Amino acid sequence: MAERAQQPPAKRLCCRPGYNATCRQGQRVGGTPCGGSAATQGGSSKSQCPESLLDIAARKVAEKWPFQRVEERFERIPEPVQRRIVYWSFPRSEREICMYSSFNTGGEEIGSSGENSDETRLPFRRGIALLESGCVDNVLQVGFHLSGTVREPATSSEPELVCSVSVSFDRCKITAVTCGCGNKDIFYCAHVVALSLYRVRKPEQVKLHLPISETLFQMNRDQLQKFVQYLITVHHTEVLPTAQKLADEILSQNSAINQVHGAPDPTAGASVDDDNCWHLDEEQVQEQVKLFLSQGGYHGSGKQLNLLFSKVREMLKMRDSNGARMLTLITEQFMGDPRLALWRQQGTTMTDKYRQLWDELGALWMCIVLNPHCKPEQKTFWLRQLRRWNSVDVCPLEDGNHGNNTQPQPKYSLTRPHRTVFTRAIEACDLHWQDPHLQHIITEDLYTNYCYRDNHDSSLFDARGWPLWHEHVPTACARVDALRSHGYPKEALRLAIAIVNTLRRQQQKQLEFFRTHKKELLPKGITSVTNMEGWVGHPLDPIGTLFSTLMETGRGNEEGVTAFLDFPGSVGSGESFVSLAVETALIGLGQQRVMPDGLYAQEKVCRNEEQLLAKLQEVDLDDMLVKIFRKQAVFLLEAGPYSGLGELLYRESVPMHTFAKYLFTSLLPHDAELAYKIALRAMRLPVLESTAPSGDLSRPHHIVSVVPNRYPRWFTLSHIESQQCELASTMLTAAKGDARKLETVLESIQKNIHSSSHIFKLAQDAFKIATLMDSLPDITLLKVSLELGLQVMRMTLSTLNWRRREMVRWLVTCATEVGVFALDSIMQSWFTLFTPTEATSIVATTVMSNSTIVRLHLDCHQQENLANSARTLALQCAMKDPQNCALSALTLCEKDHIAFETAYQIVLDAAATGMSYTQLFTIARYMEHRGYPMRAYKLATLAMTHLNLSYNQDTHPAINDVLWACALSHSLGKNELAAVIPLVVKSVKCATVLSDILRRCTLTTPGMVALHSRRNSGKLMSLDKAPLRQLLDATIGAYINTTHSRLTHISPRHYSEFIEFLSKARETFLMAHDGHIQFTQFIDNLKQLYKGKKKLMMLVRERFG
Repeated sequence: MAERAQQPPAKRLCCRPGYNATCRQGQRVGGTPCGGSAATQGGSSKSQCPESLLDIAARKVAEKWPFQRVEERFERIPEPVQRRIVYWSFPRSEREICMYSSFNTGGEEIGSSGENSDETRLPFRRGIALLESGCVDNVLQVGFHLSGTVREPATSSEPELVCSVSVSFDRCKITAVTCGCGNKDIFYCAHVVALSLYRVRKPEQVKLHLPISETLFQMNRDQLQKFVQYLITVHHTEVLPTAQKLADEILSQNSAINQVHGAPDPTAGASVDDDNCWHLDEEQVQEQVKLFLSQGGYHGSGKQLNLLFSKVREMLKMRDSNGARMLTLITEQFMGDPRLALWRQQGTTMTDKYRQLWDELGALWMCIVLNPHCKPEQKTFWLRQLRRWNSVDVCPLEDGNHGNNTQPQPKYSLTRPHRTVFTRAIEACDLHWQDPHLQHIITEDLYTNYCYRDNHDSSLFDARGWPLWHEHVPTACARVDALRSHGYPKEALRLAIAIVNTLRRQQQKQLEFFRTHKKELLPKGITSVTNMEGWVGHPLDPIGTLFSTLMETGRGNEEGVTAFLDFPGSVGSGESFVSLAVETALIGLGQQRVMPDGLYAQEKVCRNEEQLLAKLQEVDLDDMLVKIFRKQAVFLLEAGPYSGLGELLYRESVPMHTFAKYLFTSLLPHDAELAYKIALRAMRLPVLESTAPSGDLSRPHHIVSVVPNRYPRWFTLSHIESQQCELASTMLTAAKGDARKLETVLESIQKNIHSSSHIFKLAQDAFKIATLMDSLPDITLLKVSLELGLQVMRMTLSTLNWRRREMVRWLVTCATEVGVFALDSIMQSWFTLFTPTEATSIVATTVMSNSTIVRLHLDCHQQENLANSARTLALQCAMKDPQNCALSALTLCEKDHIAFETAYQIVLDAAATGMSYTQLFTIARYMEHRGYPMRAYKLATLAMTHLNLSYNQDTHPAINDVLWACALSHSLGKNELAAVIPLVVKSVKCATVLSDILRRCTLTTPGMVALHSRRNSGKLMSLDKAPLRQLLDATIGAYINTTHSRLTHISPRHYSEFIEFLSKARETFLMAHDGHIQFTQFIDNLKQLYKGKKKLMMLVRERFG
């Protein structure tokens, strides 16, 4: 707590005209210990003497009356009475002191020093440690003021610190604190805690004096003068200026100080007009909240703000008025957060954690305005505040801040009013607690009316005579939360039970109504949802409130709740609070409700559902709970439009996948048929259907539904689909070994799941389950896995999917596990499953690998049949897509001459039109590698006809292929080389490439390259005759053209490179018999044409003359 440097001025003026000098003479001036004698200490004696009437009366007065009222009521109060009132006015409970000195609730902290390292740093824990270490000294109580010194022992980094501490109190509450430590925090520092606990735990060791004004009344004039002069002498540097100023004012007849009767006394207690509340440093609350908000969720600020909200709830539970006061301060800072205006201006949404803080803020205000014992003027004040905040433009909306979301909204949302996080609290201000039926419910343990037994038309009591409470469910549950929050747990429990009984009765009536009108409703289907406002994910969390209220009682000390076990339905049924809580959760989770608008509201539905299910999973199922599960499961299946698992499902309803998975796993050991009915019914996701089906089980399995344009958007659809997938996976796992159930689950998956990635995951899951190492493969489950894999192949065949290759490889693996017939089947129908490239490069290649043959334990006949299927597939793919599949087809058909020839012919047929030079060169190289040089030559010449290399493409990747083709032709003989060179001259314009080919052709004799074992004795080809003459002329021409092209845009930094290029050109020119003359003419021509490039021409002359 940021203790103020100085005590506040006295709250009231003290004057005792009834006292005269005579009665003051001779009265005792000294003080007595706080506790007084044993007879007056109120039972503190070890002999356990009964309290005196004085102590009983003084304690009651000290708790309720301001001391000024006591003085006004009685003309003269005896000193012993004053002492006892002053004694009992100090707080006697450590719980409140703990609450104001730590974030933790105080119940478990009192009376022990704590060993946890985090707890020991709390001011309350540190204060206890200081007290128990004897660091508190000089404790003095003067009236309603306590003072003392607290010594902070020295540490390795800090010297010893002695703090002067003072505390003011009134009506058992600390109203002001001051400490010399200078600590700035929301809560009391450890020194204030130590001094306060010293007074609580050791009252008999505290010297108690009456208020200082009482002591002054007992002095005569000489004593008063001596007192003042001594006081000034001891503190002359601090008080002398103030003393002189006061003296001047008192001596002045017309001064303001003389116009007032009496004088202030800081130790005299509270006046009648003072608020009776614990000290709360408002400035520090505001500063801390502003700091936490400015940190934007970092450094644990979100956690700190949640702790502040918890502190507000703790104060409310203690019925401390500072709860509303503190929440007001927090709200003001939240409303002043500059990010709100920024987000509104930019059209962006607030963060999820920050949004949750606003939700808690709204829920807390709901609790405050629903305080059953608040005064009308308080509620009026709060309503005025809430309306002021509600009217601010940046006030967050109840269903989330969507920024500048301009998308159309559904019809039902157009009429919805502007609702902020405070709207529900404003509406709650109109609620009251005066209803007689409601008062009976919350105040009486056994409020029943057995006259209503078997009377189904009663709205106040059920058929058993137990009370019902008909109100908007979230509002009724908000009342429960308010009762719990304000410290009325019994009343909250009674109302919660009445609400749950109302829900159960309503559930039964809905079931009866649907059964009666089923024949009328089923043919029509459903066009509207029965609940626009769901209970799970609701801003007021009604189901969570009921569940927590009942579970807290059910798991509490049974001795304290025996009177509450006699609630509706419990007599003779063996029900408990836990079973009632579980049933409440099942009712709420199974409610059919519309998916709300906006990302935040939809995420909240998912989050709230998961939180509730996590709490349910902590409950161990006994026979009683299993009965409740069965009962609710039957209702969910048969309640039609009222249940999320009913036969009639609205297209926009919140899916039940997560809830159904919990029900399935819970019911499976006890009632497998019912568990599967629930899970299979929950697999529906009508929002992804083109039309909303109504109990339609005939839809073709392999139709892929396209998500239609719809408003509002389902932002959590990917999460919902993953939950649907998890439910299906859970069923597949449970159905292992049961062919009938596996078939049913497979049909449901194919009908309801529309995401290829999720179906693929299910296929993988089924495969893993079927091939567990500790058991033989489950062939039925393997077939399910394969069927799902085939569906994925069909769904993704014509769409882009980055996991497609992985899916294809996995499918082949799965088919291999199923058996050779499965592999043959997918190859027979490959065109519906794979692209030609996938079929040849992955499917057929894997099928024909040695690992597959070994895995399947095939004999020679089976191997040949499988290979024939693979070769047939390869040829079909090569016909369909020769560019990408021809090479694979050739590879796969190598061992079958007819198939190989067929594949080769397909390549030849496609070479003229459908294949690129790169593909043809690749196949040609393959042919040479396999020992077919003439076929390779033919394909190379076909590839050359598609090629075109310009003069500047001297790094083109096809150059190596051209050189290889020429080398192949050269090795085959003069005729082949003569046939290739015209193609080279036509396709290649790059001088350096042509010169390289020319040089290679002149090094060896054609047709002799491959004869490594004998000396080359043939004649070299002449450059003056065809075909090399044609190549030489083309090369010289390419150098001339390239030279002119380069000179057009040449820069000085490329001059040296150009000179080297001309040197290579000269080497080629000189290969001709008249090459020297041609080159000289060429150089002279350059000098004439480009004489403007003087520096370059100078370099040319230096090199070439």
